[in-house]
Amino acid sequence: MTKSKANIVANTYPSLALWLETYGTVEFGYCSQSRSFVRALDEGGMVWKGRPSYNSFDEALVDCEAGIGRWLREELGENI
Repeated sequence: MTKSKANIVANTYPSLALWLETYGTVEFGYCSQSRSFVRALDEGGMVWKGRPSYNSFDEALVDCEAGIGRWLREELGENI
């Protein structure tokens, strides 16, 4: 990915970008164990999970951004 495309993603989803660059990973796709389509994980395990399904991948990204952003603020005091 070029630098300009990476900046577009980081500008659109700043919490998600910070999470991926600093804290952990994100998985997309249905998981029968967590019953979620999208999950954020760190070395200790799952810290956030989304709904079982979404109408679009964009909707999943927006929910992931909000969920990770909320977790970063509440648990780590990150103000994004």
